[in-house]
Amino acid sequence: MNASVVVVGAGPRGTGLLERLAANLPLLYGDRPLDIHLVDPHPAGGGRIWRADQSPLLWMNSMAEDVTMFTDDTVPQDGPVRPGPTLAEWSGLDGRVFPSRRAQGAYLRWVYEGAVAALPPTVTVHEHRARATRLSGPREGRQRVWLEGRTEPLVADLVVLALGHLDAEPDAEQRELADFADRHGLVHLPPAFTADSDLTPLRPGAPVIVRGFGLAFVDLMALLTEGRGGRYDADGTYHPSGREPVLYVGSRRGVPYHSKIGYTWTGERPPLPRFFGPAEVDALLSRPARPDFRRDLWPLIDKELGFAHYHRLFTAHPERTRGAWADFEEKYAAADPGSPALGALIAAAVPDPADRLDLEALDHPLDGLRFTSYESLQDGLRAHIRSDLTRRHDPGHSADLAVFLGLLSVYGQLLRVGDVGGWWHGFFSFLASGPPGPRLRQLLALSDAGVVRFLGAGVTVEADEARGVFRAGSASVPGRWIEATALVEARLPEPSAERPGSPLLRSLYEEGAGAADTGLLQVDPADGRILGRDGRAHPRRFALGPFTVARAAGAFTRPRTGGAAFRQNDATARAALSFLRDLACRRLSA
Repeated sequence: MNASVVVVGAGPRGTGLLERLAANLPLLYGDRPLDIHLVDPHPAGGGRIWRADQSPLLWMNSMAEDVTMFTDDTVPQDGPVRPGPTLAEWSGLDGRVFPSRRAQGAYLRWVYEGAVAALPPTVTVHEHRARATRLSGPREGRQRVWLEGRTEPLVADLVVLALGHLDAEPDAEQRELADFADRHGLVHLPPAFTADSDLTPLRPGAPVIVRGFGLAFVDLMALLTEGRGGRYDADGTYHPSGREPVLYVGSRRGVPYHSKIGYTWTGERPPLPRFFGPAEVDALLSRPARPDFRRDLWPLIDKELGFAHYHRLFTAHPERTRGAWADFEEKYAAADPGSPALGALIAAAVPDPADRLDLEALDHPLDGLRFTSYESLQDGLRAHIRSDLTRRHDPGHSADLAVFLGLLSVYGQLLRVGDVGGWWHGFFSFLASGPPGPRLRQLLALSDAGVVRFLGAGVTVEADEARGVFRAGSASVPGRWIEATALVEARLPEPSAERPGSPLLRSLYEEGAGAADTGLLQVDPADGRILGRDGRAHPRRFALGPFTVARAAGAFTRPRTGGAAFRQNDATARAALSFLRDLACRRLSA
């Protein structure tokens, strides 16, 4: 009987795991026979998000030169490095463009086919274009993965879940809004992947309240404008087709995510990590109590990001600082995070307040701002977006790029801590994972054309039973309301252990798998083994990806940045192969 592995999810994470299995297999498993079963209703490689049958208007959120599926010598892994081309190198695209998701899907398919080809002839890969619905089996025995529409399960010695981003069943608020829409003949689109949503009920010229200003909104914006025949001319002006609805968009912050930085790094990099590295994490994890994010982690993170910022300011823009970097660094290291002494040190060394890092102000850009009308708000928001675009494309503000590097470093360390709450991921995404600059220029053009209207910060949505409409208001324009017959929740579903959209995940929770307060699946950050509610690691079940507490900073890894996802893939592949090898040895000796 051949040993067998079931990998549920054949998108980027499943493909990355397969590449690591191929790299580690000769040393850890030898020429023993092995069956690998890949389960995914979508084609292997791209999976659901990067599939070919989606609009070419949907872009990646990374430049072609910043996307790789291959390890390099910066990755802290035990397995062999297997270098390969970036998306730009493989495709021949300009490295500075933001490719379509279709283009990335083609790259992923090529990586997948290469990983399969790299496996020895003793390994057979079986693709199952189906949805996995349930996982069962004893801790110490073979596992069974049940597939939709099939009566017999796949039987495996171990299972790896690489499910990607998951749906969730509607919460109480969304159910109430859906019921209200049904009673009054309105349109309500709950949180979902925009590419999977049916946008046809959104009528031309009709007002649509959009709650959410992140990347899901950017997709919505593209599909409802260019996707309906509108066009941008050479100077960026938008010419409507007449088929667009009018999008009234707002969110908690009230502004879009910060633009992608539009220049490359030059000169000395900040020596990261400096204040939030392995030693600090080890010290926090050695305490009896679980680290509290705000009390234990955030002060160190704040100081780390500040160090990255001021290192760049002193080394690249010394004319905007006072004193020597060595003297500042020594005093900065000695000062307590957030202390008056640290604030005084920074004020003395950085004369212009605009050059000082204020993370709280960055996180709440509209706090305290009030507008007398929605018309004046439009002007204010357009000015904010233009200012952000200018700054994020000006190397004179390269301290922003240093903070981005600091954010990546921090995220890599936080993977060892486990779930730290949803605020951090949102903060990171707002600062470091915003849309390409061209998308924000399109947003400005759509605002000028009246196709997009801004609602502001602290948006609230009400179901007006008397008038039979949705109403939206914001803290930015107190006392003013916008009415609409359609509401779109432009965001991904929140993870939920009580309302998982995946029947497979539901079966795991019912059987005793652990979930964090944020609804993410608990796994051992060392190798991805699934943890039970009792804290024990399951010997035969692993999980990787954004539905776990060990989610990485982004969908893909930049070359030569240490690649936390690569390290996780390698650790899981090695743990799985070692388990299978030991199991084979036990079977031979039995």
